[in-house]
Amino acid sequence: MYKKRSLLLCLLFVIPLFLVAGCSEYGKVDQGRVVKFDKDKKTVTLIQDMKADPQNPDYSHLPAVTYALPTNPNETGAEPKAGLRMKLDTKNRQVVIYDPATRSFKNIDYTLIDEKDNVAKTDELVKDKKFPIVDREKKTITIYSGRQKILVTFSLPEEYFALPDYTWDSGDEVRIYYKEDGKALRFMNISKTDIYKK
Repeated sequence: MYKKRSLLLCLLFVIPLFLVAGCSEYGKVDQGRVVKFDKDKKTVTLIQDMKADPQNPDYSHLPAVTYALPTNPNETGAEPKAGLRMKLDTKNRQVVIYDPATRSFKNIDYTLIDEKDNVAKTDELVKDKKFPIVDREKKTITIYSGRQKILVTFSLPEEYFALPDYTWDSGDEVRIYYKEDGKALRFMNISKTDIYKK
């Protein structure tokens, strides 16, 4: 089941890119992780995924890119959730976030408190729970990565607890079809798309 889903996700990501490569005069496809969503202005800002590999995305490219969403509601998917966490590197005990103020990335070393690997989304440890969990009294942050199947709790210097909770969350992954820079003709929220729904 997992392999089947991975294959479908891969096709969902990769095929349109090949089609676009061969038909660039008809438009281009961009995809990435959302760091800002302005519901009133109907704009979305994302960090581009440079790999288009659903199991190993690469959110290391700057600057962030902003698109105006389609005016036709039939061309727009579910509203995206914004988050600033770009990478959770448990091997080096480091979390990478996007800093909107400086428009750059920050690599932040953390002190590990607890880590559990191979935690599926259906595990009682994470099922029906909302992450990240930011405990400002104990100075700890708990993150669950469904892709990495990792549940980790760590501590950081006090200064980081002044940041909003969504700093430690990952934004939705989205795909945009466009012909003119900055203007989306179609918008798809990959994170909230049920590929099995008929």
